[in-house]
Amino acid sequence: MTIRAAEQRDIPRIGELLIQVNNVHHRGRPDLFKADVRKYTDTELEQIFANPDTPVLVAADGCDVVQGYAFCVFQRHKDSHILTGVKTLYIDDLCVDERLRGNHIGRELYRAVVDFARREGCYNVTLNVWSCNASAMAFYESCGLKPQKVGMEVIL
Repeated sequence: MTIRAAEQRDIPRIGELLIQVNNVHHRGRPDLFKADVRKYTDTELEQIFANPDTPVLVAADGCDVVQGYAFCVFQRHKDSHILTGVKTLYIDDLCVDERLRGNHIGRELYRAVVDFARREGCYNVTLNVWSCNASAMAFYESCGLKPQKVGMEVIL
């Protein structure tokens, strides 16, 4: 497995994986997530890949086929009255092909994100995980992540 920056040629495969991860959320929260759709269009992916503030790493197999991805965003709270200006790398989305989960691709991808964040001078790596996605929560906890804050709701 090779971890590298996403490229334009990866868009069709990433599109397939975007549908997979969305369907995980749809199964857990069909009231919020539509089925069989993607989070980003091809044009939006091109813009994300071109933006240095939104790095995307992919895990590619020996044939250079993308088997997983991590969409990231650099964040800073400049001029905040209450928050320090630390540089954070936020993982917006991390997905491994559902047929390959359990083969440590996600762990390799996560470690590559952490290494990238260190090289970029980040203070921390953060992410959000839906509470209906128990397997993702367990995975992130096994990687050493701890809850930073908890989002709560009441459905009316």
